[in-house]
Amino acid sequence: MSSPSADPVDRVIEDDETMASVQEEEGEGDATMADPQVISDDSSEEAEEDEEEARRIREGFIVDEDEDEEEDDDDEARHRRRKRRKRRHRRRDEEALEEDDLELLEENTGTSFRNRLTRLRRGPEGGSPPAPSTSKRKPVVESSEDDLDDEDLPQVQDIQRIWDDERAGGGRDDEEDMDDFIDYEDEDEGAGAMDEQEREERRRERKKRERERRQAIGSRPELAGIDDMAWDEIHGVFGDGHDYDWALVGDDEMDFEEERLKPEMRYQDVFEPSEIRARMLTEDDDLIRAQDIPERMQLATSSLSQSSTLSLHQNLTEADLDDAAMWVTVRLSPRKTRDFFSPEGPYNMYREPLVMAVTYALRFLFVQEFEVPYIWTHKRDYISYFNPQEMRTRVQLISLAELWRIYALGQKYRSLAQRRNALALSYARLNVEDEYFEQTIRPKIDSVEVVTDATEWLTMRYKLKKQDAFDFQFHDDDDQAETRKRKAPSRISAYEVAKKSIVSKLADGFGIKPHEVVYNFVAQENAHFVDDQELNPVAFAEQFTDPDAIVAQPAEEVLRRARMILATELGKDPLLRQAMRDLFKTDALISVLPTERGMTKIDEHHPYFNFKYLHHKSITQMMDTPQFLHILAAEAELLVTVSTFLTNEAKSKFERRLNDAFASDSYSDTARAWNEERSRVVQEALEQHLIPVGVKWAREWLREEVEDTLAAHCGNVLRERIDVAPYITPEMKPGDTASVLAVSWGKGDPQKDAITLVFLDEAGRLREHTKIDNLVDRDYLDEFTDLLKRRRPDVIVIGGLSMATTKLSSKVRALIKGEPSNPDPTANGADGWGVPEAPKEPNEQAFNIPVMYVRDEVARMYQHSKRAAEEFSALSPVAKYCVGLARYAQSPLNEYSALGHDITAIPLEDEDQHLIPKEKLLSALERTLVDATNKVGVDINRAVNDSYYQHLLPFVCGLGPRKAQVLVKKISAMGGNLINRDQFIKSSLLTTKIFLNAAGFLRISRDPEVKLSKNRHADDDVQDPLDDTRIHPEDYELARKMATDALELDEEDIHDEHPSHVVSVIMQDVDNEKKLNELNLDEFAVSMYEANEDRKRHTLNVIREELLKPFSEQRAPFPSLGPWDVLTMLSGETPRTLRMGLIVSIMVVRLEQTLVHIRLDSGIEGVIDIGYLTEEGNIAPKDVVKKGQTIPGVIVDVKLDLPADQFFVKVSVRQSDLRAGDGLFRSVKRDDQWNLPQFERDSEMQARKKRAEIDRTRRVVKHPNFHNFNATQAENYLDKQQRGDVVIRPSSKGVDHLAVTWKVDDKLYQHIDVTEINTGQGGNLLIVDEKHQYADLDELIVNHVQATARKVEELMAHEKFKHGSEDELHLFLKNFVAANPAKSIYGFTLNRRKPGHFNLCFLANKNSTVQTWPVRVMPESYCLFDAAVAGVPELCDAFKVRHLHQSQNLAGSAAAAGGKTPYAGAGARTPARTPAHPAAGHMSIRQAARTPNPYGGQTPAPGIGVPSFGPGAPSSSFNIPPPQASFGYQTPAYSGPPVPGIPPGMNPQRAAMIQNTAGWGQDSGWS
Repeated sequence: MSSPSADPVDRVIEDDETMASVQEEEGEGDATMADPQVISDDSSEEAEEDEEEARRIREGFIVDEDEDEEEDDDDEARHRRRKRRKRRHRRRDEEALEEDDLELLEENTGTSFRNRLTRLRRGPEGGSPPAPSTSKRKPVVESSEDDLDDEDLPQVQDIQRIWDDERAGGGRDDEEDMDDFIDYEDEDEGAGAMDEQEREERRRERKKRERERRQAIGSRPELAGIDDMAWDEIHGVFGDGHDYDWALVGDDEMDFEEERLKPEMRYQDVFEPSEIRARMLTEDDDLIRAQDIPERMQLATSSLSQSSTLSLHQNLTEADLDDAAMWVTVRLSPRKTRDFFSPEGPYNMYREPLVMAVTYALRFLFVQEFEVPYIWTHKRDYISYFNPQEMRTRVQLISLAELWRIYALGQKYRSLAQRRNALALSYARLNVEDEYFEQTIRPKIDSVEVVTDATEWLTMRYKLKKQDAFDFQFHDDDDQAETRKRKAPSRISAYEVAKKSIVSKLADGFGIKPHEVVYNFVAQENAHFVDDQELNPVAFAEQFTDPDAIVAQPAEEVLRRARMILATELGKDPLLRQAMRDLFKTDALISVLPTERGMTKIDEHHPYFNFKYLHHKSITQMMDTPQFLHILAAEAELLVTVSTFLTNEAKSKFERRLNDAFASDSYSDTARAWNEERSRVVQEALEQHLIPVGVKWAREWLREEVEDTLAAHCGNVLRERIDVAPYITPEMKPGDTASVLAVSWGKGDPQKDAITLVFLDEAGRLREHTKIDNLVDRDYLDEFTDLLKRRRPDVIVIGGLSMATTKLSSKVRALIKGEPSNPDPTANGADGWGVPEAPKEPNEQAFNIPVMYVRDEVARMYQHSKRAAEEFSALSPVAKYCVGLARYAQSPLNEYSALGHDITAIPLEDEDQHLIPKEKLLSALERTLVDATNKVGVDINRAVNDSYYQHLLPFVCGLGPRKAQVLVKKISAMGGNLINRDQFIKSSLLTTKIFLNAAGFLRISRDPEVKLSKNRHADDDVQDPLDDTRIHPEDYELARKMATDALELDEEDIHDEHPSHVVSVIMQDVDNEKKLNELNLDEFAVSMYEANEDRKRHTLNVIREELLKPFSEQRAPFPSLGPWDVLTMLSGETPRTLRMGLIVSIMVVRLEQTLVHIRLDSGIEGVIDIGYLTEEGNIAPKDVVKKGQTIPGVIVDVKLDLPADQFFVKVSVRQSDLRAGDGLFRSVKRDDQWNLPQFERDSEMQARKKRAEIDRTRRVVKHPNFHNFNATQAENYLDKQQRGDVVIRPSSKGVDHLAVTWKVDDKLYQHIDVTEINTGQGGNLLIVDEKHQYADLDELIVNHVQATARKVEELMAHEKFKHGSEDELHLFLKNFVAANPAKSIYGFTLNRRKPGHFNLCFLANKNSTVQTWPVRVMPESYCLFDAAVAGVPELCDAFKVRHLHQSQNLAGSAAAAGGKTPYAGAGARTPARTPAHPAAGHMSIRQAARTPNPYGGQTPAPGIGVPSFGPGAPSSSFNIPPPQASFGYQTPAYSGPPVPGIPPGMNPQRAAMIQNTAGWGQDSGWS
């Protein structure tokens, strides 16, 4: 190898540009330090080359910061490298040994010849060894071309000396040979754990084995003695191997660079984005975890949302707080504004403290980034009235709900501030000075809508300047050639066109500018006056008409365009738009009218009926109800139309004010004329711009307000359910957890469902799970009793999925009390589980265990959840349901928190919850969970070790799902247990702001047996009693001070003790409450405020309470369910669905002498007294109803007795009670603002339509084939029937018509119009046409439809009939004649355009064209043109005779026509249409809404009569059996064995009959 200073190959080039050039030119690789023993002193290269290579070597190891300055030398360096490479190629062509030869030698000798021709790549920048390789080969990379250029390497003529050196041990030593390489084989073999001596020993052993291997190879005589002649022969055959090296330059280096530049494999390349997002592993999630900002403050949506995104906001600054405080305060609530800001408000004197409290809240939230729970708990003094001179005055300025409202409003203000800044930048880029914008508009931008309006206004006013401002010119734009651009579509509005024309000067002639009008309007005084014109508007406008224009515009048109300019500028003014929005906010009215669809769909029982005709309801009355959301939902369903408008008074007042600001004060006729024009401008601005803006904004604003109100209501409902303490017995202490036995019977089916018992201990761990079939058998009773004795649960909770759960509850209560089970009154003497009753014995064992129902909404979701499957995969769904019940009793908060984003599925507001957007609902529910969680605190050590309890951790102040996740991982890595809160900071578990937010809510339970160390400085691993309190670490000194003062100790007394030793003493002091109450906390708070302005009065109260009762229970006791709650849980019935007067469906369960036991569909049981059974009231029940019968009944009374587990209803089935109906009880109440006249008009219109429909009701015919179908329905019905089947239906032609539809073939149906005529002799006559008249429908079906169907099937069964289309038949005929030129051919096919007709297609010879003749099917014959024949053979004969006759009579014409068939002298062609038969393709199957008559105007051929059908009639010539005397209103059918070879879909009996009569396969003489 050459030395690093001389070898130009072995180096690393860091700069990208240089690396690219090297890859392109030489493909050079990385550098390595060469073996010093093989460093060559060769100086054959020029000195300048040595300097150049040395410089490049230095660049490879040390990246120069001034690499850009050396780019000028690249061309010269490339030139020198190219020359040197050419010289090396020439040298290799003469001297170099071919690469394949070296590989061949290595393969045969086992000796490496590449060790001198190789180099090592320099490792990564960190100097770490390369990744271990599974191969034992050394990681050596072949050298580049420059390595072969070294003079010290063996050349071709000296290559045989290698063998001598190897065998004689000459040349380099073996060990030196092995030391040529930097070897990482030790790492492959796990040598990283060896010491240096072991590693050296292994290296020597490896070298020894290598020497033995080489000696063994050297002993092989067949490899010795290769002389020069042999090498010449080798070169002659194989070449030197370097002929094409020039094309491979840089391949190795480029491959290496590609491998090096290839990005590392990341989990983003492996997992789906949805999976990464679900596991919170995206880049945004990593950023959220890393930033020292509370997680919820970093998110744009709720942290519970599956699509939560990072909020890219800018925090407020101290300079923004004053403006933000005023902006937020006036929007807190109408009540707040009324009480604090109105002169007569009860809290008017606290107006300034309220604004100051809001300022503090905004500072904590958006500057210092503290969350709401931290402020509410530890900084409440700053949001309450605090006056050192009036410490006894306690006024809560801001509530917890209002604090959350401030947070939401602060977010909106932050967005507003960002938009205002963006607007300011846009205005600055315009480089204009607009006094109106700067002095009037900008100070009044107080909403996002005004920002949008101001942006639109600036765009309108300075559009050209805006385009120029964004037309950036780059330094090299002049050098670019102009390219022809495609013309973009024009977006110039009519306003812009008019503004650029002379009409704009006419607009200026109105005497006052639009922004001056707005200024007058806002100031409510005329600061700007109108310059009156001397000419009237029309005369003045004539001066601006263009006489040279192509289309001359009259003065009125020019004046109209001028008004449009002014109206547009007025309508887009931000201040005027804001005034209109303010007007809509207070004076808007909303009306609703149903659409055509809504009139019929929204009946009196529909939930939308409440507002179906809402009329002029004020927008202020809709703020606190969800009615408007229902209106929008109905509008989305296209059931109603909603109109929003102003009251006439408000609109007139606004228009009058705007006219006053615009009008002239002069009284001349000209001034009045101009004022009229100005009034038109105002009217246009209102109608075209201002009012539409107000309508659109009012809808969105009202929707958002109602959604926020409804979401807050759902949050309050959730707060009532979770802000409760776990269930405890009277003997237990607050804060204790009860052991729970959950019992459920599932759906309560005695034949399928067993009773499931699940026991959870005090720690929430599943201790026992079992099933029993019933609570009647002694074995099961003993098992249940034994479970109670062994486990001694503190409470038994019961839940279920049906009303049968009440029986289970009753039996469990009886067993617990030691009472004998009451017999269940069933008819068969069996109990609810279907087991015969055992003799009842008193239960000697009684237990003092409460039995109660608990809410099961969470348990119902849990039993089928993924979480349940992971936690208790072996349990049944009912057992998982019981686990959910037990957990709810132990901690409602924990159970709801574990739901995650599924919490929105909990019904909190049954009828309206679905109207709230999911993200908004999640945010409201999350805030409730955060409040409740921080109120109770979270034991961090338990959360780390208990995955179920861990669900509370994300709701801790400052944390979230991501930060809680990483916190748990860090603590688990430390051992899973924390000693004190200091470890959060000292062990870098939490960042500063997160620690300040969360520290007071993360409790570290104290071991009472561990005593504090007396070493004042040894507090790193010592418990602190204050860590198990709600006291924040920043207030620890206050707590210690209070404890010291309460104990009346001096600093010297506790000098050597732990700082919190006094806290432990005061906590354990029996008189601690008395001693702490003796402290004057007001004076202490005043002294602290005077010292450093700390407000700590509320904090001192918190410290005192925590010193007395650390983390005391502040939640309400566990609530017990009411009767209706239990009934709704078990049956789904609510007071709205189960109330007096409603008619329900009931089933009779059993009968007694004076009582009927019934059951509702929901499972609720009830009774019918004998007095409510019949009108008489004294008839035995068995004579009125039967067991199992389902009848309607009216609810008379609802009886709910929860302690006795009795829920039943009293029902009446008297006809007098049912006859009245329950419409009054079920109908939806109308809104007070009801448009009664419109409702009555629409109701009358609907009634008239119904009466008209009744009058047009289709007739009903008593016949089995009659259906109330239209044509399409009839075809669909017959689609699956056989050929010949028929449907009789009403006709669209009138009540004296019938339509008969029968199936001709697949997808082919014939519609026959039948006229019904009253004969006057007590009967009707059914007329199809003049020749086909029938006495009744059966005769028509048999003698007409079925006769026609037989004719159709007879022809379809003939050998000349071809299935398929007419085009397919034509092709068949042509192919046949082409194959048999001397023959003629014909065939039949169905006419798909005229059902019931056939086409006879024939081809006379090869020179003629295919001709088509129509064949009409009658019940008794076939008609070929005007000739009627009885059968198919006769039809074929008639065709041949007619064709022969025409051919003979018109032979000359036929020859002139090229062999075409003549017809009646019509140019020797068969006509496309006959006088009585429309040709195929010229008539549809039937006309729209009319039944066509395929037989109209056609007369059968003479001699063909209507065959006689009836009793005793002889069989026809077609062997049709005579029909029976009566068909019983059934269409006659045929049966018999199937006939082989019949066409598909044909009735087998008909096919056999046709085969016997006509004979299939008979030849007609034609081919």
